[in-house]
Amino acid sequence: MTSTSETAPHDLVGIGIGPFNLSLAALAQPLTTLSTAFYDQNPAFAWHPGLLIEGTTLQVPFLADLVTLADPASRWSFLSHLRHRERLFPFYFAERFHIDRAEYAAYCRWVSEHLPALHFGHRVESVRWDSAHAHFEVDYSRLGADGETESLGRTHARNLALGIGTAPHLPGALRPLADSPGTLVLHSADYLRHRDRLLAAGHVTVIGSGQSGAEVFLDLLRRRPTGCEQLHWLARTEAFAPMEYSKLGLEHFTPDYTRYFHQLPETARDSLLPRQWQLHKGIDSGTLGAIHDELYRRTLDGHWPDATLTPGVTVRTAGRVGDGRIELHLEHGRQGTRTRHTTDAVVLATGYRERPLDQLLGALEPHLRRDSSGRLAVDAHYRLALDPALTRGGSNIYVQNAERHTHGVGAPDLGLAAWRSATILNALTGTTAYPLPQRTAFTRFGLHQPTASAPGTPGTPPGTASASGTGTGSAPGSVPAPGSVPAPGSVPAPGPAPAAESAPAGSPTAPPGVTIPPPGSAGSALRTPRDAADPPPAARD
Repeated sequence: MTSTSETAPHDLVGIGIGPFNLSLAALAQPLTTLSTAFYDQNPAFAWHPGLLIEGTTLQVPFLADLVTLADPASRWSFLSHLRHRERLFPFYFAERFHIDRAEYAAYCRWVSEHLPALHFGHRVESVRWDSAHAHFEVDYSRLGADGETESLGRTHARNLALGIGTAPHLPGALRPLADSPGTLVLHSADYLRHRDRLLAAGHVTVIGSGQSGAEVFLDLLRRRPTGCEQLHWLARTEAFAPMEYSKLGLEHFTPDYTRYFHQLPETARDSLLPRQWQLHKGIDSGTLGAIHDELYRRTLDGHWPDATLTPGVTVRTAGRVGDGRIELHLEHGRQGTRTRHTTDAVVLATGYRERPLDQLLGALEPHLRRDSSGRLAVDAHYRLALDPALTRGGSNIYVQNAERHTHGVGAPDLGLAAWRSATILNALTGTTAYPLPQRTAFTRFGLHQPTASAPGTPGTPPGTASASGTGTGSAPGSVPAPGSVPAPGSVPAPGPAPAAESAPAGSPTAPPGVTIPPPGSAGSALRTPRDAADPPPAARD
């Protein structure tokens, strides 16, 4: 097995290539003096392949592509993709604001195939801090077509962007059955791969009250014969509730709300998030209508379809009975009643969880700062709060879709992807590489509305500010704005942006309510990584 090492450090190395790091790579590409590399263990870009059901659409408009809301003129926009494919006029006449998921996935693949900084088939194994050279060491395995390691490699980075995404969540009561080869119990993430088996099964039960559960139930309903549907849809929630999709409700997915949420005390954020479930966990009203329409159509012969929808139910335990059938022990929360439910197959539309970062960042454990609940502290510019020994030279670790506890319900939302990527690049370069709007919502979310901070001067550690309290433009060697011509031989000087208030030079920043004392001091509100809480489920698309 061979081993290679790249000596010159990149300005930015991204780990994981989903839509969020793909957005970051696309917006970084025009910054010609910025050296980047992105790694992903998959052989090619793939976005929810098991849920690209025919006719299902994004829950956000096509403007929520990888780049448009930060740079509408980007060559990597969805409209540029259509032009490249000679589909712009057909799309114009189609008058579609919400595109099919399969079309979004094809667009992302197109972008991924044209960005040279992306390295698929590379699994990052570990990240370490090289104090002698003041940069990160990233070790990876180069994978073959069979997924086996072919060679080892190492690259170096001044900054990291972690976008390792989420993983399907399997409830504890059903996890052993999902792992058993003799039963047909699967997560909705694998639905299309097993759809033929599900259609051939006798009775199928779908568990989950969100959009995925609704889409799987509707797809199975449409494909099974009238009178022989043999479907049951169970949900823990009290109703199959619609998602909040009013225009003012959608303003919770704006930079304005993100800034407001980030500046709330930790206890206020933790109290608020569970009450906002209908902003991101509900079901599209069109899908609910389509389910009712299909059920109604099947009553035309005077009989009710063999399809049951039951909310308010919890699966207490589950087991396997004869011939591979599954027995679910159910409890109704309001009635206090219990029953046994036997089925031939189960689809678990039970959401996703953030992939924990602790294993990847294990070697950096002494440098990580956490809040009072053991979660990673993330500042307004999506940087982890780190030991000053790492950040004083301008190095940082940025996170994407791992900051719901600090930035709110919009963290997993595609509509904020381009804005977050631009925020990261502005902070990393210390310039306004991408000008961002100061106001994005009609709603004023607090009596004192937080404002966006400008990029700081390159090399400014998190927590410091210029004399004016905001940033003051760029310095020699900074990264130019898209389309500008860099000075010959210029080199980017990655410098983080300041927080709204000043702090001692070299000190890390953290969300409101998080105290970061000097290493070894008493009275710390932080916990070690071992105390990290179970991360929350993902939202919308």
